[in-house]
Amino acid sequence: MTMPQPFIRPELRAAARRWRETLAGAAVAVLGAWWALTGRVPLSWIGIAMLAGGILLALAGVQRARFRTGGGGPGVVVFEEGQLTYFGPLSGGTVAVRELERLAIDPRHKPPHWVLEDGQTQLMVPVSAEGADALFDVFSRLPGLDTAAVLAALDRPPDLPVTLWRKAPRRLH
Repeated sequence: MTMPQPFIRPELRAAARRWRETLAGAAVAVLGAWWALTGRVPLSWIGIAMLAGGILLALAGVQRARFRTGGGGPGVVVFEEGQLTYFGPLSGGTVAVRELERLAIDPRHKPPHWVLEDGQTQLMVPVSAEGADALFDVFSRLPGLDTAAVLAALDRPPDLPVTLWRKAPRRLH
C-alpha cells in the first residue's frame, strides 16, 4: 500500500510556516479594511483597529521571517526561564540572558554562528540550529539592539566576526 502524496508541496508548506505571522497579519488587515469600508459605525471603528493591528503584525512577521534561516542545522537551541541552552554535536552550553554582555555573528563557520558572551562563557550557536528562531525573542529583549543590523548580518554575512550588541557599562553614582 502506498502513502498518499501530500496536497501541498513541502517547499510551499515550509515557506508558509516561515512567513506565518506575516500571512496572519495580512489576513487581519484585509478583514479590518473590509469592515472599515463596508461596516456600520461600530464595525468600522473595529475594522480600523484591526487594520492597524494587522499591519503591525505583518511588519513584525516580516522581521521574524527574515530571521528564520530554516533549521535542520547542527544542534538544538532551548530557551526556558531566562536561560538559553545550546545542545550541539561537538559543544554546547548555557547562558543567562540577563547576564549577556556581547552578541556577535561569526561567519567563518559553516553555517555562521551567533556568539553569545556573558563575561565567563562564550556560547557559539549555529544560525540554522533547530529552535534557533527562538533567539529572535531573546535578542529583541537586549536594550539598544539594532534589529536591522542583525537582519542585515543574516542576509549578507560579513567576512569577519562582527559585534552586533554590547551591554552598556554600569555607571557609578
